[in-house]
Amino acid sequence: MSLCFLCYHQDMKPVLVSGIQPSGRLHIGNYLGALRNFVDLQDSAQYEYYFFIADLHSITEPFEPKEKKKQILETLAEYLAAGIDPKKSCIFQQSQVPTHAELGWILNTVAPMGDLERMTQYKDKSARQKENVNVGLFDYPVLMAADILMYDAAVVPVGDDQLQHLELTRTLARRFNARFGKTFTEPKALLTKSARVMSLTNPEKKMSKSEPAGCLFLDDAPAEIAKKIAHAVTDSGSAVTYEPHKKPGLANLLDIYTALSHMEPQMVAKEFAGENYATFKKRLVELAANHLAKFRARKKELLSEPATLVKILEEGSARAARVAEKKIKEVKRKIGIAL
Repeated sequence: MSLCFLCYHQDMKPVLVSGIQPSGRLHIGNYLGALRNFVDLQDSAQYEYYFFIADLHSITEPFEPKEKKKQILETLAEYLAAGIDPKKSCIFQQSQVPTHAELGWILNTVAPMGDLERMTQYKDKSARQKENVNVGLFDYPVLMAADILMYDAAVVPVGDDQLQHLELTRTLARRFNARFGKTFTEPKALLTKSARVMSLTNPEKKMSKSEPAGCLFLDDAPAEIAKKIAHAVTDSGSAVTYEPHKKPGLANLLDIYTALSHMEPQMVAKEFAGENYATFKKRLVELAANHLAKFRARKKELLSEPATLVKILEEGSARAARVAEKKIKEVKRKIGIAL
């Protein structure tokens, strides 16, 4: 999942902070829903940018320790391959800025248990990983709040699936400020318009790395893209029409085509009027493979130089830590533990 926060610092550009978990290769849903937006925001040059790799969040779900470093560097390579530029943005590793976790613990002391128990994502993930329903999974939203409040977020660009977490963040800011004095900005939601990409094998469920057969990964080879789209669930009939409730499988493929081509779904359907599903799928394969060709090549090149990737993370993390350290010192003064 991705985390995206817009912040404001006095006498400087507003600050935008976003994060993605390093839990496996990113898929086209991650790209269309978050990563491409990150690049567009960066290239607008309106903000000061902080993009982090949310490795502390990622360990709340089952993982292999020997794979974690590889996943962190792979996520960084995907940031860079998509167009995030370390000369324009601060790119850092969450765990290398320990004040995130420190603030998370402090916010735990004002976090209402009832609010955490009602978190939809906690319920969903608990059902999915019944053998590992850990405290971190339950407490995840408090750390997410720390990620936001650390940088005085004023506006938070979010998808509708993150609104509940944002409301908790607002609650924690309000409770902390009421008890210890004005410290945090209470962030407001800015709903982002982004493609909601569903699984290719089950269009009723969101595309997820946990179900690889239903994912179009950003570095899939053209042959793999062709295979997955050919086997993607469509619907009865053969006419290419955009009817999400009646034809959810076809609508999902049309949404992907729409996002990659910057066309409206109805216009895409009109373009394929009179054609069958096979013809449409073939064109979608060509579009997706060509759109992601540069990304695939760039990611491969970046991963061949791991030392360079490590250096980018170390430098970015040191920069982010300097900013975060100022905030945690203020927090400690407010609660009376600063010496």
